[in-house]
Amino acid sequence: MHNSFIKIAVGTAFFILTIVIAVVGYIYFGWTALEAVYMVVITIFGVGYGEVKPLESAPEKIFTIFVILAGTSSALYIVGGFVQMVAEGEITRAFDAQRKRNTIANLENHVVICGFGRIAQVMANQLAQASQTFLIIDNASHRIALAEEYGYLVKEGDATDESILEVVGIRQAQVLATVLPDDATNVFITLTARELNPSLTILARGELPSTEKKLRLAGANHVVLPATVSGIQMSNLVTRPTNTNLLEQKDRQNSLNDMLSQIEVQIEELTIGDRSTLVNKTVGELEIRGKGAFILIGLRRSNKELITHPHSSLFLNSQDTLIVLGHQENLPKFARYYQLNHSLHQRKKTESIS
Repeated sequence: MHNSFIKIAVGTAFFILTIVIAVVGYIYFGWTALEAVYMVVITIFGVGYGEVKPLESAPEKIFTIFVILAGTSSALYIVGGFVQMVAEGEITRAFDAQRKRNTIANLENHVVICGFGRIAQVMANQLAQASQTFLIIDNASHRIALAEEYGYLVKEGDATDESILEVVGIRQAQVLATVLPDDATNVFITLTARELNPSLTILARGELPSTEKKLRLAGANHVVLPATVSGIQMSNLVTRPTNTNLLEQKDRQNSLNDMLSQIEVQIEELTIGDRSTLVNKTVGELEIRGKGAFILIGLRRSNKELITHPHSSLFLNSQDTLIVLGHQENLPKFARYYQLNHSLHQRKKTESIS
């Protein structure tokens, strides 16, 4: 590719030099500047309209021959550079594609990761550091491009397609991790992969606790519920004795949210509005309505009293603040539906960022 650029540059420079010399030459023979330019154009490009003036002397004829040869040669040299550049690019891409197909075909005891969201990106980074061979399947071109930038082996396609799993060597794979944000898709991939490779170890992501049973019935060896795992870890941090309660330390909450965002969960402080249907409802009713979309890790009353591990029989009041841990996509929907507002410190943080 570098040689083709050099060829184009050299050809262009020679072509321009030829035109300049030709124009100067014809002016030297007594032609006007316009006549000289016109003569150069019809001579180099072979238009054939005829000379502006008859070429009577031998020097004029020899000079014109030089213009024709030099101009045509430099033009062909430039075209050749462009053709070479295109051909080299196509050949390189063809070789790269063939090399990738051969690499995938020869994979054994590897890990197949379905999806390349944030959880998969963290997982891929850890596997790469451990020198574990893995391959990523995703049907989004921008995520495929991102994985390729990291130097990962990728296959663009739908992981629910049995033929795609066959192409990536699912029968020779050691582990399959399906970490897509849709539970139904993860269940389907698990079923398909288990049928193709009964000895495969399958790790599956689940958004809702109720999905865990379905994934295990489908053939998953291990089920990871990001929100639940994070909630347990957060609860341990809350209940661990410290000089200052974690939930009162906004800087630490923001730092934890940055880390939790890697697995697409976050801590939110949602204030119950005056018109919210949660007013005068119990914590237990709140958790039932949440349908596993979040975990309540604390409750701050309007008088700033903080209650950790609120009992299910505790009633909720207007202007109480719920401190919850949940999925980034589910929390906004829940907040809008039940007329919950972000707490004041979070609004200030958002405003400062914007």
